[in-house]
Amino acid sequence: MFIIDAHLDLSMNALEWNRDLTRPLAEINQREEGLTDKPDRAKAVVSLSELRKGNIGLVVATQIGRYVAPDNPLPGWHSPEQAWAQTQGQVAWYKAMEDAGEMVQVTDLPSLEQHLKLWSDGQSAENKPVAYILSLEGADSIVTVQHLERAYNYGLRAVGPAHYGPGRYAQGTDATGYMGSKGHELLKEMERLNIILDATHLCDDSFWEALDHFNGHVWASHNNCRALVNHNRQYSDEMIKALIDRDAVIGAALDAWMMVPNWVRGQSTPKGMNCNLEVMVDHIDHICQIAGNALHVGMGSDLDGAFGREQCPYDLETIADLQKVPDLLKKRGYTDQDIENMMHGNWLRFLRKAWA
Repeated sequence: MFIIDAHLDLSMNALEWNRDLTRPLAEINQREEGLTDKPDRAKAVVSLSELRKGNIGLVVATQIGRYVAPDNPLPGWHSPEQAWAQTQGQVAWYKAMEDAGEMVQVTDLPSLEQHLKLWSDGQSAENKPVAYILSLEGADSIVTVQHLERAYNYGLRAVGPAHYGPGRYAQGTDATGYMGSKGHELLKEMERLNIILDATHLCDDSFWEALDHFNGHVWASHNNCRALVNHNRQYSDEMIKALIDRDAVIGAALDAWMMVPNWVRGQSTPKGMNCNLEVMVDHIDHICQIAGNALHVGMGSDLDGAFGREQCPYDLETIADLQKVPDLLKKRGYTDQDIENMMHGNWLRFLRKAWA
């Protein structure tokens, strides 16, 4: 089945993890054997060939560059200008992948439909480019609101105003507080440019404020349910209802600590915590029960988003194993149409409406 994954940090992996995603996954991991600078060394599950193998022909791919103030202990850049420069390097990598024929950018309806036609021609996906929609995870790198139009011109189509901690335009995971006038200005410019608001990572205060001040299209690229894992990174049932009311789609994420309660980073193991793909289906099912249908969930795996096999479902060896999900959904009683919607149809409906 054709799959759309609405959240992959491909350029971060290429530039910060120094992974050549054009190479076979085994080779990427072999090259990292013995490295200890990142917890997920030699445990990657994503490469361009694995995307093709899994028939994952369209992804929402990120830029990310966080600004941190002097009193902020999180990793990040010490000025918005440095964060902007980091994201520009990431754009350069995507463009290099396009030049190499490995990827192709989708920015509007004609490019979307053209790509879908290519991937549904019955031919092997082996030599087909993987399409990407460019998204910015955390808006700290937008030096001034005027920079947003520059980003739109090179293809940026979705923005999550915050990531972890306090941000320049909104407050993110583990932070509290509101967006304020600067955040409102960003939302207004996003609306003018028809940039999708990614509500993922917004803390509760900023989440409600963003929905109140933004009249454009909203999605949540990678988010799970607070009712199943009680943490501010997750959505409460009330937040899920609000997103459904906005005709949003929520991407199910595969980071183990967001999937199962009481995960301890660096100590817990997927097998030890019984974290498998069935658990993702629990989160999907919870959202479907709230919605009363299967029209508001999609895939938003976040795989290799600074974690690897040590912190994702134990029955997933590579991202191509997302092909196991349709059978799991079928076992839960979902219809073929429901499953198609959740694997790609809901994201396509959303994009066709947003870009009409």
